[in-house]
Amino acid sequence: MQIIKDFLNYTLEERFEDLPSEVLLTTLWSLCVAIFSVGGMVGSFSVGLFADRFGRRNSMLIVNLLSISGGCLMAFSKMAESVEMLIIGRLIIGLFCGLSTGFVPIYIGEVSPTALRGAFGTLNQLGIVIGILVAQIFGLKFILGTEELWPALLGLTVVPAILQSIALLFCPESPRFLLINKQKENEAREILQQLWGMQDVDQEIQEMKDESARMAQEKQITVLELFRSPNYFQPLLISIVLQLSQQLSGINAVFYYSTGIFKDAGVQEPIYATIGAGVVNTIFTVVSLFLVERAGRRTLQMTGLGGMAVCSIFMTVSLLLKDKYESMSLVCIVAILVYVAFFEIGPGPIPWFIVAELFSQGPRPAAMAVAGCCNWTSNFMIGMLFPSAAAYTGAYVFLFFAVFLVLFLLFTYFKVPETKGRTFEDITRAFEGQAVKNAMELQSAKETHGNA
Repeated sequence: MQIIKDFLNYTLEERFEDLPSEVLLTTLWSLCVAIFSVGGMVGSFSVGLFADRFGRRNSMLIVNLLSISGGCLMAFSKMAESVEMLIIGRLIIGLFCGLSTGFVPIYIGEVSPTALRGAFGTLNQLGIVIGILVAQIFGLKFILGTEELWPALLGLTVVPAILQSIALLFCPESPRFLLINKQKENEAREILQQLWGMQDVDQEIQEMKDESARMAQEKQITVLELFRSPNYFQPLLISIVLQLSQQLSGINAVFYYSTGIFKDAGVQEPIYATIGAGVVNTIFTVVSLFLVERAGRRTLQMTGLGGMAVCSIFMTVSLLLKDKYESMSLVCIVAILVYVAFFEIGPGPIPWFIVAELFSQGPRPAAMAVAGCCNWTSNFMIGMLFPSAAAYTGAYVFLFFAVFLVLFLLFTYFKVPETKGRTFEDITRAFEGQAVKNAMELQSAKETHGNA
């Protein structure tokens, strides 16, 4: 952080031949941080435009150009002594991430067998946490976290983009997209047989045909239609709340400011403790990978939320008492690590792939766009508001997250259905049946009120 601030200071001083004001430096630094989430919001809201026009796989290929261009801008910003290149590069990377967080879960959900859809969906989160851990390690001072090498650290985003582009050339398009959106049944059948290693895929093909026939009777689903149609109200509400549960759980506040939290807890080298949290993050994502098809999405989500709420309380108490009792520093560290573990058991991976399960082929891209935008917006708000909230409330700030976690736990218990082992068509029909039931109850209540 300080290295980037020094770059901003030096660049502006060279350009204007005068020391920049503290207000200007702070504003530019805040913009560098916040512009990434802004790009994520815009990108996530554009998922439907790409996914339905170019296909799932081709969309991922296209947006890798954003990652490469954004990485190059950031990598050469120091050489060019350009603050603008750094900020624009961050914006473009944010756009890429916003789009990718929509494309990847859709693609994984549509190419996975029903019985393994949750496990494959968790692999998306595993890739994210491994990326975070690698970035933390490369960011150490004796690797790339130096005044000379930080541009190379930011430019590393180019490497996975190139590798993914090469790998995607050997990946097929989503069979559901080919059959339902493009009416290419033979190609979809061949891809299913190839992916699943079995010749008999008639049941899955028939399910897609039924969904396609139902879609033919509906007009194209836009984001606005999602909010207008009563059939989509409940799954859309669940999708939005689950995305909010991921961000308002406080996980990004912990990761954004974990170094400072460990330092306040008395850790001598807090950066290594932060990397330790990243290791726990990765390990328990793997644990979730093996549990999600056994325990189910709903059970893991509630377990994760409840565990995080308890850990938030322990974090608050330990931070309040650390000056009186030396052992409280250890309690705080353990609470943070267990908190991270519970996050990756449920609220980390599940909100992303369950959205793809709650909607049929037609509204799925639009639903992912809305869910992703909510996720990135709440991410942005936490990043902007947490420092001020922590400054005013101190350790009590984690009690606010504990309250949110309990509310999300109650919502999950009463409103979120289990989707383990269920087909897309089955889940969609269940929501439509609930919508009809609610409409009938509302009509009955109106008639009763009118008669009275």
